[in-house]
Amino acid sequence: QVHLVESGGGLVQAGGSLRLSCAASGVAFSISAMGWYRQAPGKQRELVAALTGSGFTNYADSVKGRFAISRDNAKSTVYLQMNSLKPEDTGVYYCTIRSYWGQGTQVTVST
Repeated sequence: QVHLVESGGGLVQAGGSLRLSCAASGVAFSISAMGWYRQAPGKQRELVAALTGSGFTNYADSVKGRFAISRDNAKSTVYLQMNSLKPEDTGVYYCTIRSYWGQGTQVTVST
């Protein structure tokens, strides 16, 4: 059974940083593509960052240069380092590995 557990969300002032973590179990982590999505109130879920099994990354234009996705295969954990946060980064952040999704973690950026 696959489990994805996100952590690291919270309330931060604009300009601050957060690091999200997503610990996975029950999935072939080291060869899997994975990503982070977010959903703001009243908006569709959108891709924030993606990481292929071979290490290629892709980012939404709105977060390029501020966010970084990475993985630790030994810990079966994927991270999203978020710097220079803006109020428009507010939303629920979800990790996904293959077709599986975590429960989401709330990120709120205040002005």
